Amino acid sequence: MTRRKRITCHHQEGSLIQELQVSAIAHVIQLAVAPVFLLTGVGAMLGVMANRLGRVIDRARVLEERLPAAPPDAAPDYRNQLGVLGRRSHLIQWAIGLCTASALLVCAVIVTLFVGAFLKTDVAGVIGAMFVAAMLSLSAGLILFLAEIRLAIGGIRIGPR
Repeated sequence: MTRRKRITCHHQEGSLIQELQVSAIAHVIQLAVAPVFLLTGVGAMLGVMANRLGRVIDRARVLEERLPAAPPDAAPDYRNQLGVLGRRSHLIQWAIGLCTASALLVCAVIVTLFVGAFLKTDVAGVIGAMFVAAMLSLSAGLILFLAEIRLAIGGIRIGPR
């Protein structure tokens, strides 16, 4: 084999290896797309939860300002409402924490996908465990969010008293 044929052959091998690496990275990106959409949904839920927490805090501040000047017959109702708002804020805080943990776990899944591809290691078990943990955390956060909504609805009085 002449020197020219060896250089051409070596160049073709390098090009093939580079093409395979690009293909592997493209495959990892395809695998990461679904978790990225999940992150978008979790982010939207976090926005809704943070908004509800803000409204609860605002309402509690208003009631706390009114309480000292409240008529004696209204003070127990204000204290009761503040108690409900306290429980609601506690539930939302936990829901936000669990959904944030879920989002962080999904981020870790994406990072692990890429690290596994670059290091050419089997990370399927780690990815599976982190994804299950993310889903359990998200589920628990959504259950707490539902509990907060039920608590909020329980305090609504519609119609004449």
